[in-house]
Amino acid sequence: MSSLSQRPQQAVVGLPLPHESAALHVTGKALYTDDLVVRTRDVLHAFPVQSPYAHARILSLRVKPAYDVPGVVRVLTAEDVPGVNDAGVKHDEPLFPAEAMFHGHAICWVLAETWEAARLGAAAVEVEYEQLPSLVTVREAIAAGNFQGIGRHLESGDVEAALAAAPHVFSGEFEFAGQEHFYLETNSALAMVDESGQIFVQSSTQHPSETQEIIAHVLGVASHAVTVQCLRMGGGFGGKEMQPHGFAAIAALGATLTGRPVRLRLNRTQDVTMTGKRHGFHSEWRVGFDDEGHLVALDATLTADGGWSLDLSEPVLARAMCHIDNGYWIPNVRVDGRIAKTNKTSQTAFRGFGGPQGMLVVEDLLGRCAPLLGYDAMELRRRNFYEPQHSTPYGMPVRHAERLEACWSEVLEAGEISQRQVDIELFNATHPNTKRAVAMTPVKFGISFNLTAFNQAGALVHVYKDGSVLINHGGTEMGQGLHTKMLQVAATSLGVPLAHVRLAPTRTDKVPNTSATAASSGADLNGAAIKNACEQIRERLEQVASGKLGINPADVRFVDGTVRGIVFDGGTLSWEEVVKAAYLQRVQLWAAGFYRTEGLHWDANAMRGEPFKYFAYGVAAAEVEVDGFTGAYTLRQVDIVHDVGDSLSPLIDIGQIEGGFVQGAGWLTLEDLRWDESEGPNRGRLATQAASTYKLPSFSEMPEVFNVRLLEKAHEDGAVYGSKAVGEPPLMLAFSVREALRQAAAAFGPAGTSVDLASPATPEAVYWALDRARSLEPAGLSRG
Repeated sequence: MSSLSQRPQQAVVGLPLPHESAALHVTGKALYTDDLVVRTRDVLHAFPVQSPYAHARILSLRVKPAYDVPGVVRVLTAEDVPGVNDAGVKHDEPLFPAEAMFHGHAICWVLAETWEAARLGAAAVEVEYEQLPSLVTVREAIAAGNFQGIGRHLESGDVEAALAAAPHVFSGEFEFAGQEHFYLETNSALAMVDESGQIFVQSSTQHPSETQEIIAHVLGVASHAVTVQCLRMGGGFGGKEMQPHGFAAIAALGATLTGRPVRLRLNRTQDVTMTGKRHGFHSEWRVGFDDEGHLVALDATLTADGGWSLDLSEPVLARAMCHIDNGYWIPNVRVDGRIAKTNKTSQTAFRGFGGPQGMLVVEDLLGRCAPLLGYDAMELRRRNFYEPQHSTPYGMPVRHAERLEACWSEVLEAGEISQRQVDIELFNATHPNTKRAVAMTPVKFGISFNLTAFNQAGALVHVYKDGSVLINHGGTEMGQGLHTKMLQVAATSLGVPLAHVRLAPTRTDKVPNTSATAASSGADLNGAAIKNACEQIRERLEQVASGKLGINPADVRFVDGTVRGIVFDGGTLSWEEVVKAAYLQRVQLWAAGFYRTEGLHWDANAMRGEPFKYFAYGVAAAEVEVDGFTGAYTLRQVDIVHDVGDSLSPLIDIGQIEGGFVQGAGWLTLEDLRWDESEGPNRGRLATQAASTYKLPSFSEMPEVFNVRLLEKAHEDGAVYGSKAVGEPPLMLAFSVREALRQAAAAFGPAGTSVDLASPATPEAVYWALDRARSLEPAGLSRG
């Protein structure tokens, strides 16, 4: 067992503690970025001028009428940028564009004394446009050959030979939609400048260091002149990894030019129409099976809808390609990936970061092929699981593959799946207009950033003379409980009660050059960095305590605020006594911690290597009931067993599993993004701009019975205190809901019916699928 993963007997990690800000959240006392405005004097408010066209050249921009609106102080345009007029890391996202690239694109920004004055000022700005041809759908972009970024190719084995020899070959096409993040707190920033020109920005961002970099290059200053702080976010889900940078830069630019604090907060409609979504994908595939139902070959082309700029589309595509296998051994694989350029918002990171899109392809084809092969879908999936000796198509050994089988078996047993299948068969036989189904799907998700350099973290830990502890780390809190886990890690590492430890907001002037809180790596990276800093301090204190106790430093133990020797009949000291003695001896009581994930290597061009520290596993079973007249459905029961290693905080982890599952079910069954595809004046306009038109999961979509268990005896060596990431992997457990809906729709037809189900599988989509099953129409799947 590694020192990083070794856990002391009396540990604060592993305790089921509530979220550190739970009471603040439910009482309304938790502060978010925009709450700080009322504590700031003389704030100006920013409002965008948005393009009414999906693609248009800006011929003229007349801002003078805005100044006639009472309260308008400044209109920001490209001429005001002292540095680089770009908000992206790929330098393809002009902060003030000369060409509108999507409906709702911000052309310029108005600053005013009030939000209403800024709104009226923006409405007064006169913009002359020349409309240009636009591509709204991924199919239009494919037909036009309009792609961006670098295409990728992943290949293992001899796909053509395997397909030629396979006794069962199927081909198909599958297009599935993206997803709106719909975090409770929209994008916001508050910027101010002090007397020395130092810029301080409060930002709702998952990546403060990159927000700092973008602000610096827009303003043409060094990074040390910019400090970004993230107090907390009201949700992020990946949508605040890249998207906040430009908004923070606008606020910082406005504050620099006016000398007054500037607040930028998008309203819901602006946030939905201006910010990126989960990437929708188009896929084409051929798959081969042997006579025993084993996968032998997969040939696929994945096209991600990147929107108008690259953003994170390249790494999203790469992760999708690396996860197309999900939990299944496919000896021969060929995947080609490309990024379509369309006139829509620039699609971005979303929980799972391409992994769900790749995994959905293989789950969809297995669900469609199972009845044609004469197999129950559960059996077809299970017989194709990875085994310990297997490697992925990109050459990474699948360590702990047996955990897939362990999770599967536990769900089967605890969920009484076999008996329920019998009950469902009896129910369906006696209910011609209502059908039920239960489906099980696995998850194998790689944990680490695609880009190896991002797998590093820092922390700063202070121990004060009274024994209290302050920690600061590079991760951000968006409700996922990262800060709770970090408090538990620090208390465990130092051997003090949790009440001794306080956590400070994330700031770039405390921990520099941090990676985004993303890729499910927040606890792994920052936890290890905090543990490293705490161990430095504890080693110094061991020297002090050993002198006072008259024992060897190696025999000193810190347990729950008491310092003693390894033998129980010796003397003891309090934590506070040792800290005070250390100060008097001029021993350093603070430390900067650092961690880099070892063992990673990845060749992005060859798509080969070991890009992940480990895989997180899980299995879900979902039972649904579908109405044959409307396609409406009820999620009756969900049973989940998920691998989080040795949990750092079980209550937090179970909450993340439940939340991730429900968000995944929303993507797959409810959340239907609709852009206007007509040739009319609103072409490219997002029609689903609010909760009234964009259906989000609510209590009514929660399963009637929801059982979540953590896989036991799942220690992960080489990770902080033996834990595993939990942020993204649970989202893909929701595949079970979609597959159950497919099977329920098929139950309206004869045995062996293969159902082609749209995604999202809305009630309308389910109705059309079951109607085709009743009519015995082909499922859009071809042999050969």
